[in-house]
Amino acid sequence: MIKKLDTLIVRAFVGPFFATFLISLFVLVMQFFWLYIDDLVGKGLDLFTILKLIGYVSAFNIPLALPLALLLSSIMTFGNLGETFELVAIKSAGIPLTRFMRPLLFVTIMLSGLAFLFSNNIIPVINLKLNALKYDIIVAKPAFDIKEGIFYDKIDGFVIKIGKKEKDDSTIRNVVIYEKDFNLQDKLLTAESGIMRVTPDKRFLEFHLQNGWRYEENGSRNVSNTELIRTGFKEYKKVFDLSSFMRQKTEDTLFKYDPKMLSVRQLNQSIDSLNKTTKQQFFERAKREVTPYLSFMRYADSNWAKINNDSVKQVQRFDSLVPDSLRQMINERAQSQITTIRSNVNIIATDYENKENLIRKHWIEWNRKFTLSVACIVLFMIGAPLGSIIRKGGLGTPLIFAIIFFVLFHLFNTFGEKLAKEGITSPGVGMWLSTIILTPIGVFLTVKAMKDSQLFNKESYFRTFKKVKQLFTKGRAKKQAEV
Repeated sequence: MIKKLDTLIVRAFVGPFFATFLISLFVLVMQFFWLYIDDLVGKGLDLFTILKLIGYVSAFNIPLALPLALLLSSIMTFGNLGETFELVAIKSAGIPLTRFMRPLLFVTIMLSGLAFLFSNNIIPVINLKLNALKYDIIVAKPAFDIKEGIFYDKIDGFVIKIGKKEKDDSTIRNVVIYEKDFNLQDKLLTAESGIMRVTPDKRFLEFHLQNGWRYEENGSRNVSNTELIRTGFKEYKKVFDLSSFMRQKTEDTLFKYDPKMLSVRQLNQSIDSLNKTTKQQFFERAKREVTPYLSFMRYADSNWAKINNDSVKQVQRFDSLVPDSLRQMINERAQSQITTIRSNVNIIATDYENKENLIRKHWIEWNRKFTLSVACIVLFMIGAPLGSIIRKGGLGTPLIFAIIFFVLFHLFNTFGEKLAKEGITSPGVGMWLSTIILTPIGVFLTVKAMKDSQLFNKESYFRTFKKVKQLFTKGRAKKQAEV
């Protein structure tokens, strides 16, 4: 049954949660754009593409923004209640901390479940769309922009220089166009003036030039005599293809084999499929590819004879069996075979290592589906008692503590993932490292909050320091009195 206390706590939590969630999401989205700013600027992206990119990035960062929002909002909620002495009133009524944490813990568990469903079902699709869109933007050429006095070489096969552009941005003067000719000299076209315009469908650039010359050399590199042709014109139309500047749409299926694009069920199927290739199969493959180069193994029993106690007779030395005239040739052939064997073994070892790395990446993504959801509960278990201890509301002090603990969470999470990718630890230990470390901190803070600890009260530390100082002072005075 929902009590009035539960309603009070939930209402006090809802406002800070939505505010901190939007702030956290905004910061994470800005971090993405700051990281890829060089790939986005100057590409001539339309408003729809920008809004779609923002939407994908926002959805992608929701599972990461949710733990941060829960941490900060729980500190703010219990800090506000403590600052207004509402926590004191609740505790004076005999209600323990765990009781008025219960409604928010229930809300946090619900949010964690939603975060898992979102990460498992929505994030793989968002990842697929985001990676395809990001790839299209990164590989796209910069937006078409010819500036006066600068050689422009972004159009394939041409270099253009415009001496001056009028205010209408269409009339141009002193035009020089180099057309690349890989057989002989580049073709050259000059004009005193002209009109530059882009077709309505933005596929072609048209130059309507006036009063100029066109220079062209005919012939071949293998022939010493070539022919220079100079053609004068009063009007000349030159058309450039701008299709390479248009952003191409990459199919989503290009990225669907990445483990990040899979749900838990799909990851389980992929891991089972990869595990079917066992170490024994790699051993059999190595045996099958190496044995043909070790022909002497077929005659291994002919030169060995077992005697008492399974000991082995000493065979004659190899040098005594091979004539001097054949020894060098045999050594060269043996070295060649050894090189081939080593190459085959290295290829097999690389394939095996790649297969192990791929399985490891699948397990990392499998664990990630759960770690971010559990992180919501862990960070709430840190934020709620922390807020009741510091008893400060607003964004000042809670924000400082939230940043500290979230940075610790993010560092341990990143560090553990790196250890898992490198195979130093198992994917389970690496991906759950931050949870393993922060859970005892949450329990410790909860115990301290239940005992009304002065953990973050500077006056208590000052009193403790003062008592220690008095003890040292008394001890020093006692020693001086004895002397």
